Amino acid sequence: MKRTNVLFAAAVAVAAGSLAFGQSATRPASDSTVDAVFARWTASTPGCAVGVGRDGRVALARAYGMADLERDVPNTADTIFEAGSVSKQFTAAAVLLLARDGKLSLDDPVRKYVPELPDYGPDRTITIRHMLTHTSGLRDWGEVAGLAGWPRGRRVHTHAHVLDIVSRQKGLNFAPGTNWSYSNTGYNLAAILVARVSGQSFAEFSRDRIFTPLGMTRTSWRDDYTRIVRNRAIAYAPSPAGYREDMPFENVHGNGGLLTTVGDLLRWNENFASPTIGDLRLVTAQQTPGTFADGRAHEYALGLYVRTYRGVREVSHSGATAGYRAFLVRYPDQRLSIAVLCNAGSANPTQYAHAVAETYLGAALTAPPPATASNGRGVQSPPFSPAKPDVDAYVGRYRSDEAEAELAVALDGSELIIKRRPDTVLRMRPIARDVFSVPSLGTVTFHRTGNAVTDLGVKLDRVWDLRFARIP
Repeated sequence: MKRTNVLFAAAVAVAAGSLAFGQSATRPASDSTVDAVFARWTASTPGCAVGVGRDGRVALARAYGMADLERDVPNTADTIFEAGSVSKQFTAAAVLLLARDGKLSLDDPVRKYVPELPDYGPDRTITIRHMLTHTSGLRDWGEVAGLAGWPRGRRVHTHAHVLDIVSRQKGLNFAPGTNWSYSNTGYNLAAILVARVSGQSFAEFSRDRIFTPLGMTRTSWRDDYTRIVRNRAIAYAPSPAGYREDMPFENVHGNGGLLTTVGDLLRWNENFASPTIGDLRLVTAQQTPGTFADGRAHEYALGLYVRTYRGVREVSHSGATAGYRAFLVRYPDQRLSIAVLCNAGSANPTQYAHAVAETYLGAALTAPPPATASNGRGVQSPPFSPAKPDVDAYVGRYRSDEAEAELAVALDGSELIIKRRPDTVLRMRPIARDVFSVPSLGTVTFHRTGNAVTDLGVKLDRVWDLRFARIP
């Protein structure tokens, strides 16, 4: 019991000296409220680190839970976590720096720098800006890989894999600039583009132009997942038997893969208020929400969401990779920044950061708290059962060269299933004629010529209607 108490005390210790911009970290009057936000993370669990920056100084730096459960290493405010898609804003900033150098324009065609990207025609030219605002229509490479049975987290993917998958895509989710779909592909291509234009690796360019000038001494890219990173927290996922390790083992980065601390993220956020890298024009451009081709606005800028929270202007991004979770938020009108990094897949850093923000924003909050989602089922569609001739028409083999995958539709008794090599079996739930919901695959729609089924299309969150042709 005594050892546990010592460990827990260490796990919530403040590592203030290296975090302070101009003075040591201080704790807010609402300290007990902040501790309560993270109360579930203890000396027997993974946990989180939280940092708060106010008016250019660190106002709070705390850590909870353990960085390494096997070796009894506690999290501290200087522990390195992986930031998931919080990383995207750094990739966008690297591109903006090259634009400021006059080496590219955000409105350049991507194929000028990445000719591996297919030519989809003159009316479907993808620009760098399209990629950075998720309006490119590019399918997410990870979801395409998942269709073949190799989703992210199952094998070592590299940027060569990304380029290979991209080069095989015959279509887009939509015409560039006409719609919005979150796509990691665009940010991996952006990292590749930065390396090709700058003549440095993306990691070297980021270090020289962003991390070092800002004093982000604990920040780097996970461009080699086998590299030893001192003071890095192990990531975990919950399981029926407790926690298990859930570490990323891929070398793709730019979309994610930023290894960092809450203190370094606060330094980065401060650059938007008082630019050290770039200038006011650059940081303003990065925070300006994008628009569609028809002039409609959306809430995504360049690697950042621009929204409001309870009536207060908010600039933020969340992140998740393997068992890491992250949220970085800034309230520019109050010059308040909050960084939360966690090494538990069940953590909710967005919720934690908002709870911490409320202790600082106080009277600035004008809108009521967001409503909790209803647990009600709502209106349910009546069950649908395909007719026997339709069921027989679906059975067969289907192939996609874009996903390099083959699916076999078969009958298991009276139930339709999809088989995928080597041993995957997926149950098909009918929604309407020719349309099925398939857990772990997506929505499957069979297409016909006359009455004959000729192909099937798969729709996922980030891949829309990728076709598998029927094999005669």
